[in-house]
Amino acid sequence: MPAPVAAYPSKFGAVPTGYPAKTNNLVERFRWRFVDYEFPSEEARYAAIAQGAYIPENNLPVGIELWQDKMFISVPRWAGGVPSTLNYLPVDAAPVDEPRLIPYPDLAGNAIEDCDALTTVYRIRVDECDRLWVLDSGTVGIGNTTQQVCPYAYHVFDLRTNQKIRKYQLKDDDINANTFIANIAVDVGKTCDDTFVYASDELGYGLIVYDFAKDDSYRFEHGFFFPDPLAGDFNIGGINFQWSAEGIFGMALSAPQPSGFKTLFFHSLASNREFFVSTEVLKNKEKKDESYHDFSVLPSRGPGGHVTSQVIDENGIMFFNLIDQNAIGCWDTRKPYSKENLAVVAKDDEGLIFPSDVRVDRTGTLWAISDRMPVHLEASLDFRDINFRVFFAPAQALIAGTVCDPAKVKTNPQYLY
Repeated sequence: MPAPVAAYPSKFGAVPTGYPAKTNNLVERFRWRFVDYEFPSEEARYAAIAQGAYIPENNLPVGIELWQDKMFISVPRWAGGVPSTLNYLPVDAAPVDEPRLIPYPDLAGNAIEDCDALTTVYRIRVDECDRLWVLDSGTVGIGNTTQQVCPYAYHVFDLRTNQKIRKYQLKDDDINANTFIANIAVDVGKTCDDTFVYASDELGYGLIVYDFAKDDSYRFEHGFFFPDPLAGDFNIGGINFQWSAEGIFGMALSAPQPSGFKTLFFHSLASNREFFVSTEVLKNKEKKDESYHDFSVLPSRGPGGHVTSQVIDENGIMFFNLIDQNAIGCWDTRKPYSKENLAVVAKDDEGLIFPSDVRVDRTGTLWAISDRMPVHLEASLDFRDINFRVFFAPAQALIAGTVCDPAKVKTNPQYLY
């Protein structure tokens, strides 16, 4: 259970009752007014609060990932007082109400002054080889307060042993002065060594490819990585604001196509469109400067179509967050990408304010975290209220009867994009 409320400022009230709650088709698994952590002792927690090493209101969970009974949760260091940027919870055992995050691999592995540890993590991804891929941005702060205290680097953990098996620092020509990377996609081939990782440079407008076998990285640039100047206006949680500079952000990988390669779908945050490219292109370093015509565009989702996170499950269904609509959407990738083939499978104007990340685990369960991020960044959160939630539901149950239901495909299943 959380530490006594008396340990925190008086702005933190009691946890509202009446949960677990169901939001449309999703069931709430975790909820927090504010994020707390497992410290070595209660004395260590109080000391961290007194020293400013833990400031509850500066902690905002952003990304999630699932492996067996572990849910990984990232908390970027946008301000001081974030004890650990990468954490986990035991999904089956942790309580619903404000479970304390457990630092991963431990508290020392998240030491802010150590570049061999983790400084700031956004999205984390687990691959088929039971490896956890963590891209550390090496930054502290956000916007005008950002400081690059450590280089961008991949940290790769063996989840069966919780040991770090590789660290790779991005090269100088992989990034630029504006680089900000918040999303990665992991592409495992026929063997675990045959792995490529794609990182979206949101503010530097590039796509960085890491070749695990060669331990090498390189950068693609393209006009499709830029924001749409007509799509920079946002209205979320009752707040109007502009994120007009936000370029390539969310990504999702398809299953292998007949060619043996996958398709990487991607989009800019300030955009209502989806784009795609074959991984055959991305895996060829020689193509990085001569690939303009290898990238393709799909029709617009229309107004209210801003998306940050997306994932394609083993049945070819893409799930994505609709951040303007406080909703989760879907698309059966065997059908044309059109408004008629996009559906909303969950919506909640209270519980799903800014569904920051969406994942599907190996059991076919969809998970989503909402964190009211725009309210945190553009105004201020009320820490007497529930601000952060994690929801789940069987993916197949969510799409049943919608245009995303594979049963509604009347032709032989095939990718039509």
